[in-house]
Amino acid sequence: MTTFDSTKASLNDLLREIREGKIQLPDFQRGWVWDDDHISDLLVSIARSFPIGAVMLLEAGGEVRFQTRPVEGLEGLIPTDREPEKLILDGQQRLTTLTQALSLEAPVNTRTAKGKKIKRHYYFDIRKAVEMPHALDEAVIAVDEHRQLRSNFGRDVELDLSTRELECQQLYFPCSQIMSSDDWEATLHQVAPEQFGTYMTFRSQVLAPFRNYQLPVIQLKKETSKEAVCLVFEKVNTGGVQLSVFELITASYAAEGYNLRDDWFGSKVRNVESRKARIEEDNLLKGTEATEFLQAISLLHTHKQRQADLAAGKTGKQVRPVSAKRADVLQLPLFAWQQWADDLEAGFRRAGKFLRKECFYSRRELPYSTQLVPLATVLARLGDRWLEPRIHDKLARWYWCGVLGELYGGAVETRIANDYDELLRWFEDDQAVPRTVRDANFQPERFDTLRTRLSAAYKGINVLVLREGSKDWFWKATIQELDVNEIALDIHHIFPRDWCEKQGIARERYDSILNKTPISYKANRKIGGDAPSVYIPRIQNEKQVGLGDEAMDALLASHALEPTRLRSNAFGRFVEDRRHRLVALIERAMGKQVNLAGEVEEYEVTEAEPFAD
Repeated sequence: MTTFDSTKASLNDLLREIREGKIQLPDFQRGWVWDDDHISDLLVSIARSFPIGAVMLLEAGGEVRFQTRPVEGLEGLIPTDREPEKLILDGQQRLTTLTQALSLEAPVNTRTAKGKKIKRHYYFDIRKAVEMPHALDEAVIAVDEHRQLRSNFGRDVELDLSTRELECQQLYFPCSQIMSSDDWEATLHQVAPEQFGTYMTFRSQVLAPFRNYQLPVIQLKKETSKEAVCLVFEKVNTGGVQLSVFELITASYAAEGYNLRDDWFGSKVRNVESRKARIEEDNLLKGTEATEFLQAISLLHTHKQRQADLAAGKTGKQVRPVSAKRADVLQLPLFAWQQWADDLEAGFRRAGKFLRKECFYSRRELPYSTQLVPLATVLARLGDRWLEPRIHDKLARWYWCGVLGELYGGAVETRIANDYDELLRWFEDDQAVPRTVRDANFQPERFDTLRTRLSAAYKGINVLVLREGSKDWFWKATIQELDVNEIALDIHHIFPRDWCEKQGIARERYDSILNKTPISYKANRKIGGDAPSVYIPRIQNEKQVGLGDEAMDALLASHALEPTRLRSNAFGRFVEDRRHRLVALIERAMGKQVNLAGEVEEYEVTEAEPFAD
């Protein structure tokens, strides 16, 4: 079955159907944004019979229902109960421009190239159009809402077209009369009959192309799925506007009388509190997107469907899958949102509490935002049971396997669905280990390529170190206490970069996570570019610090490193020792062994090197 028809339609017929409300916009279409220059260019293109591109329409009346609205400029002119026959998917900017410029007497609400809002009426200078048919861009003129062209900061009127008589006497033709010029011609007969010959030439050269203009039209059939509508819109929309799942579902729910946008973003006008704002009261949940919330709703809804299928004795392909895929999210019925939204909101808040127990304190520390979706969904189902030690330990193990196995990057819809379903089973059956836990592996050589906090594993390892109680090397506080109090922190080299380069150590060796740790700006300034054997005594002997060797070593050791090797400038042995220490933290978090067998300490330095033991 074909999903679309391709044909042509006259511009005149399209504008008539738009004025009558037979063609409208789906609510997910953004506002009209074309500026004055674009409008003039479009008018010239049609006057010269140039192609302006196809438009795409969707037949109304199918299973996919959207809230609709008239094309801008027609608000109040079309009855609110007028059901459209077609919806504009592509061509909104062009069709809105032509509707306002050619079909309405009101000025066009547009803007300058710099974005300043203006109101304009558009005219053709008849004489210029006739004398310079190949330079019609010079014949199009825009005047203000009073139909005047002013200069000298609005003090001088250069052109006055405020009455029909003035238009005819000066031979300026209003674009609003292009499709039907009977009234204008009648006035011209009365006030300037001697100009009628010039006008008739203009009519054949400029007006006729408008009246005969045909636009290619692609019309999607009403049987087109919601997912296809969404994808088609994103592919063809010439404004470069990306349509989110949330916007499409918002338009769909609005057709059933429910304002999803108000629910998510809130509305002061309608006194509706924002669900998003309530979730984001937790700093760890700042930036939670509506699409993530909808994915979680889909997990809850499709899991319930699956359970019903299994209870009914269905097997194989008869059993609907748990899904967070776009196609299934787009099919979410309104009742699914209404049933699960409040429970899921509570689940997101529990997710924030869970992450804080794992020692995450700021959004920037989170390795994956995508992993929040199954986490919050599971917690929506568990309620307070997530605090039971047996369940919490499994949940934590799953979370760290996802992070350190780096399994939640890229397209993860399938993993999200599998993890949600499998976690619920694992909580009841110790043998039903989720595949994320089974699949996760951390390769020790990964340490050597982890260089920036953009990596999920880098962020995860950093938090594993911090939650052991890492203390700053200058301020008397843990790193996490300083971060909460907004003391400037960053992740710095333990063996300073300048020192490493002077010793001939390659950047790929000294710039990895094995040689980095979070400390305050104050401590980093005390380090400078010196060897550890120099900067450690300098720090501990500061009067504000005043620590003995044993106390200073304990402070250094809180960063999962060996103080003796650091003090003796033994870079190679220090790095390999830290590799083992970090592996121990990772093994504890993932609940599985990291294979160090066969690891060659290729970074070990020789005794002859100046920075060896």
